[in-house]
Amino acid sequence: MKLDILVIAVHPDDAELGCAGTLLKYKAAGKKIGIIDLTRGELGTRGTAETRDVEAADAAAILKLDVRENLGMRDGFFRNDEEHQMQIIRKIRQYQPEIVITNALEDRHPDHPRAAQLVNDAAFLSGLVKIGTTHDGEAQEAWRPRLLLHFIQSNYIEPDILVDVTAQWDTKIKAIQAYKTQFFNPEYHEENQTFISGEGFMKFIESKARELGKHIDATYAEGFNSTKVLGIDNIFDLR
Repeated sequence: MKLDILVIAVHPDDAELGCAGTLLKYKAAGKKIGIIDLTRGELGTRGTAETRDVEAADAAAILKLDVRENLGMRDGFFRNDEEHQMQIIRKIRQYQPEIVITNALEDRHPDHPRAAQLVNDAAFLSGLVKIGTTHDGEAQEAWRPRLLLHFIQSNYIEPDILVDVTAQWDTKIKAIQAYKTQFFNPEYHEENQTFISGEGFMKFIESKARELGKHIDATYAEGFNSTKVLGIDNIFDLR
């Protein structure tokens, strides 16, 4: 299956927080969308790898994803090396996405920028014909996405582009709340409180989206960065 947009993010729930609205927007427009999680988030203070698996599946159903996979890399200990790059190259070549979206270039969690660089490097290498890979016993064609974007996470980063996700906001929140062990949930009782499990974190997510949205006269927006200069065909598409 060829995808239009493929999100490759390090932890289950990163994609939901960073770009679920954008995925929903383009799914409604008829695009094929998918998420590949690099790890199972097994080092998270709350929940387990198994509960995260279930939550990721629940979120995938809410987002109506065409594909969701997990590469099973070691949470916290994956590296930007040949072994990990090759895993991602195979997936990029398998799904041939036009656009790849990945983690923030800078963030409080060290896994996030490390994953961003790993995906960035793999996306470039995926276009080199002399790197050979196979899928189901057949040689894969080289493929480089035409655009790679980074969503914004905890740290504030000035966005390069903003996407109006006002119409998708309520469903985005439902997808986030599918991670019952991770985010604020009055019915989930656990002593260990984390940066993201308090009620204030969800308010932060909303306030950030509102702050971004005001720049484009939208109630809610998601922001993205690009390491290359972006171009458009029609300046009247801008607002």
